[in-house]
Amino acid sequence: MKEEISPAIIPNEVIINKIYLFRGVKVMLDSDLAELFGVETKRLKEQVRRNIERFPEHFMFELTKEENDVLRSQFATLRHGQHSKYPPFAFSEHGILQLSNVLKSKQAIEVSIKIIDVFVQLRTMVLSNTEIRLEVEKIKKKVDNQDKNIEVIFRYFDELLEQKAQPRKEIGYKISEEKK
Repeated sequence: MKEEISPAIIPNEVIINKIYLFRGVKVMLDSDLAELFGVETKRLKEQVRRNIERFPEHFMFELTKEENDVLRSQFATLRHGQHSKYPPFAFSEHGILQLSNVLKSKQAIEVSIKIIDVFVQLRTMVLSNTEIRLEVEKIKKKVDNQDKNIEVIFRYFDELLEQKAQPRKEIGYKISEEKK
């Protein structure tokens, strides 16, 4: 059994750096979770296989050979035993929560809660960034419309100036030259 890690001392950045995007889903790999939960990756996989009905495809999936090759290519040198030659399991947020139910250790439960909190914080940040982007787009549209309105106003000013430059036709009674 590995040394216990207190969830309180795990910085959020450590967890964030262990989140990957595969198949459009934010996931964590079995080896990273095993490290955080204080168990061997082999034992973690055993428990998952024994309880496979608890892990539907949207909770956990095994990386394809191609996905694993891409993952392995991101690490220039592999330390012995750190990256298995077998494709890892990738766990979504819900899969991580289910994994803590399967492992049933106090550390697994505490760490999974911390990981879920990090996922929620990331989601909140993405939503707030989206809201900010929408506000910026609204402001851009207003500015664009104001630019167009200002152009129209200047066009009207130009037309008015052109009209003043032309002599006006006299109005009223005309007195013939003879009567003067």
